[in-house]
Amino acid sequence: MIFNCELKRVVDDSYDIEIGHSLQDRLISDLKNGLTGKKKFAVVTDSIVEELYGRDIYERILAAGFGADLFVIPQGEKSKTREMKEFLEDSMLEKGYRRDCAVIAVGGGVVTDLAGFVAGTFGRGVPFVNYATTLLAAADASVGGKTAVDTPLATNLIGMFNQPDKVYLDIDTWKTLPRVQISSGLAETIKHGCLGDRELFEFLEKNVDRIFEGDTEACEYIAEHNCRVKYTVVMKDERESGLREVLNLGHTVGRAVETVSDYRLYHGEAVAIGLTAQARLGQRLGFISQEERLRVEDLLKRAGLPTGVPDYVDRQELLKKLYTDKKVRDGKLRFVFQKGIGSVMEFGENDYARLTSETEIAEVLEKM
Repeated sequence: MIFNCELKRVVDDSYDIEIGHSLQDRLISDLKNGLTGKKKFAVVTDSIVEELYGRDIYERILAAGFGADLFVIPQGEKSKTREMKEFLEDSMLEKGYRRDCAVIAVGGGVVTDLAGFVAGTFGRGVPFVNYATTLLAAADASVGGKTAVDTPLATNLIGMFNQPDKVYLDIDTWKTLPRVQISSGLAETIKHGCLGDRELFEFLEKNVDRIFEGDTEACEYIAEHNCRVKYTVVMKDERESGLREVLNLGHTVGRAVETVSDYRLYHGEAVAIGLTAQARLGQRLGFISQEERLRVEDLLKRAGLPTGVPDYVDRQELLKKLYTDKKVRDGKLRFVFQKGIGSVMEFGENDYARLTSETEIAEVLEKM
């Protein structure tokens, strides 16, 4: 006897991304107007953002008459682990959180990745909101619904697609970032220009210094264009069945070098190295001209980013780590390549990654 459990679902995962300045009051107003439908909030932040914005938002939530607790993790990529996820979940349970809550992530990419994953599994799923406080989070991690943790064997392979109820990109928070973190966020922004927005790339060529100066118009421009690129891709392929892989441009080498460096490199610095590697190999393969490749490298350098592999990174260990990339299929490396500036290569129907031999990429990395 067979019972057919017909469980067809129609889900609307739409959400707003609000770009603005000092958006704390806007967040509280939205919560009062039922943004998440909850009255109890787990505010997740890190040890740096806690004093800058996390505690302030937590206290504003309490002052608005809601229940809330502040959960703080150590800052940095090393906190994006299963163990830290377990810590947050157990801490929430000890404080009496159940399905009657929502999660509010206040911080950069590590916080939004981790908190979004916690929200997706806690009580089999509770609402969450991202309040992004870094350019890197605004450009990448807080938008698109990908949440995950890292393990010693792979990065971002343990996770889920989980869309937030809303994302706040508070540009004023960028003013408190060290220059190196602005550079890190610019790497993902440059990546977006390379893969899908030539206008953004050319804007950065002319105005990258204005970003470091905190110019309002320039910062708003890149925030909007980052969201537009991600939306265009995610709208067509929310769960990475094909097209969404293009957002991993530069990440095959980038994630590997980030891990092998034991996170001495910021994520954006590692992505910049990965972008350089794919551009150099792409030039060899005829996907990008020498002139365009040099423009990419020049822009990365002007953004304060590295274009070579640090001497302390073991090349053989780096090559082995490439195989932990999530685009690997049947034990074979696959790379996304830009097509000139502002587009990506397509290698078949809905196939945006090329099988790439270890020898091909090793020759490029050896000269970096």
